[in-house]
Amino acid sequence: MLQGKGMYLWQIHRVEGGNPAAVAEAAHQAGLSHVLIKIADGRGTYNTYKVQNGREFYNYQGGEDHVPAVAAALRAKGIQPWGWQYIYGEYPVQEARMAVQRVKQFNLPGFVVNAEIEFQERGMDVKAGAYMEELRAGLPNTTIALSSFRYPNMHPIPWDTFLEYCDLNMPQVYWVGANNPAQQLLKSIREFQTRKVWRPYFPTGAAYGEHGWRATPEQVSAFLQAVKDNGLPGANFWEWYYARQYDHALWNPIEKFAWPAEASQPVDIGTRYLEALNSSDPIKVASLYSTAGLHVTAQQTVQGSESILGWYNTLLRQTLPNARFELTGQSQTENLRTLTWTAESATGRVLDGKDTLGLKDDQIAYHYSYFTVQKA
Repeated sequence: MLQGKGMYLWQIHRVEGGNPAAVAEAAHQAGLSHVLIKIADGRGTYNTYKVQNGREFYNYQGGEDHVPAVAAALRAKGIQPWGWQYIYGEYPVQEARMAVQRVKQFNLPGFVVNAEIEFQERGMDVKAGAYMEELRAGLPNTTIALSSFRYPNMHPIPWDTFLEYCDLNMPQVYWVGANNPAQQLLKSIREFQTRKVWRPYFPTGAAYGEHGWRATPEQVSAFLQAVKDNGLPGANFWEWYYARQYDHALWNPIEKFAWPAEASQPVDIGTRYLEALNSSDPIKVASLYSTAGLHVTAQQTVQGSESILGWYNTLLRQTLPNARFELTGQSQTENLRTLTWTAESATGRVLDGKDTLGLKDDQIAYHYSYFTVQKA
């Protein structure tokens, strides 16, 4: 699963003099785990240039492609190069085919769908479905994310249609005109939590300015701290040119913010699981599972991020609201953890909790859970 700090790179020629090695070095010095490069716009390519009669034409179809050199330089520094595309929906299948072509061309591990105002029109759910079906069919093993508005309740785009085919949700939590990034982040999380389709939440913060407003370094730091405090795997920022070339003060807090937190020993997943339960936050618990994780109880079996999130919504908000969980025993083999626990809540208590966690890549891939609730 993607983790850490990322930066959107819109136009390659505007940053670090267009030098791929300098781009990669700046990303490395900032501790970025990934850089999101614009590789397509609608049905066309992006970051392809042509010089004609002494004039430079940027994003010229068929011009010199600046993406592969930057992607290679990032890889050499151990940084993941992702691609992104702004889509319009007028020709959804052709747009998707362009994305597939570019992602395969550069062998990118991840791709971001940038869908915004065009998809608020009536009937765009059909266009969104056509695009996403073609995209996923062409990229069955690529991690796909959605980048769109921060508050789904305010913007009637076909959220579920997009997210159904995605692995990650990367909403644009831009606090334009305000100074409360932490509060806006939490509001965004809670609104997405109520939607039918839930995907792991990986927000994008503001490191830019517009219409007389600009983010401040203090706000950027506050946003990153809020991302950590909410147990999220990482964050992106928009965007490289503004934060580094135009207003370097916004790059500094991103570079200085340590991610992941330095620790002498990693915290075992059993401990993290109990801590997440004690947070009473279903999102924090569900984030410990793999995308296709399986959760089994005597009553039912659920699979996948949204179903597991729904199960913990019921447990932590209805069955045992505001409960205090206590670990009473733990054992482990290579990829298995067995936990015993108790819980106290105003509505009841558990004295016989027992969980078996099957792990893959330090995430819960399989979980068998047994407990009985004694009503208060």
